[in-house]
Amino acid sequence: MPHLVVSISGHGFGHVAQTAPILNSLHERLPELRIIVRSTVPLTHLRSRIRVPFTHLHSEGDIGMVMSSALDVDIEKSCAAYQKFHTDWGGRVANEALLLRELKADFVFSNVGYLSLAGAQLAGIPNAALCSLNWADIYRHYCGDNAIASQIHNYYANADAFFRATPGMAMLDLPNLIYVDPIADIGTNRRDEINQKLNLSCDEKLVLVSMGGITSRLPIERWSRVKGVKWLVQQSWQVHHPDAFVLETLQMNFSDVLASCDALLCKPGYGSFVEAAGSGVPVLYINRPDWPEAPALVEWLKRHTVCSEVSQNILESRYIENIFSELWNSIETKQVVSPTPTLVTDWLIQNLHAVN
Repeated sequence: MPHLVVSISGHGFGHVAQTAPILNSLHERLPELRIIVRSTVPLTHLRSRIRVPFTHLHSEGDIGMVMSSALDVDIEKSCAAYQKFHTDWGGRVANEALLLRELKADFVFSNVGYLSLAGAQLAGIPNAALCSLNWADIYRHYCGDNAIASQIHNYYANADAFFRATPGMAMLDLPNLIYVDPIADIGTNRRDEINQKLNLSCDEKLVLVSMGGITSRLPIERWSRVKGVKWLVQQSWQVHHPDAFVLETLQMNFSDVLASCDALLCKPGYGSFVEAAGSGVPVLYINRPDWPEAPALVEWLKRHTVCSEVSQNILESRYIENIFSELWNSIETKQVVSPTPTLVTDWLIQNLHAVN
């Protein structure tokens, strides 16, 4: 069987959420496929999403953006990081090509680091990208349209295909663009189990609070108690609040937890939005007006699940009693979404057979 080398950006968990269903589907149809996953995402998170055998290599295939918080880009540091990353760019790409040859890669699949695409193209290895955004457009937005932006764009444009996951940025200047349906791993509602583990009554509301893998947290300790509402937060936040529970104590995958909650509080992010919509979970989101991908994500979310925007100022204050009232009292009918990886999986299987 061919050897698939997969590059997954560590800039938030949405890149894993898009890629994992593809790899899981590929394994079902090609169980002998050899997979290497190269990423800076913690291995524990990768294995919680990618439920098939793979070899892990720590690798940085992109810069993403340097974040000062889950919502705020540090533009100056981001531009400087790109300048450093592209120093001796020819040598970096040559080393990447050499590594891919040493790994005996038959195909390179990236979400959405461009160094792996550059190395594959130099080595003559078939390659493709998948994402709801691309770093050329993000870089242009914050750092300007310059030689670095052109370099990044060319690697995306020269891939055998760029699968634009819905919802996502337009990317109209990519000649190899293929629009695909939403991709996500929709979980199973296991609320009865959760109520037992957390000793919750049937009439209590459980809200999952998640910032999508970016190192940042909300000041939940400041929040006043809201009658009948409990918060589910990740362990690393070290939250001390009488109504907060640690997500990891449930020992369930994230998709099942999300599908079991009464609401999701998050920033705009592909994985969070699509999985919530697929599970019919209401969403309260903190908007990111400067993030180029956000308008497309928010517009799509409004069509597919009950949602509302909340300001960061409110979440940093004490008084949050009424922020979920509109969500839980809504009777809006939304378009049902059923995320599927079929088109991308079919295309990859066809091309993997071609290289074998």
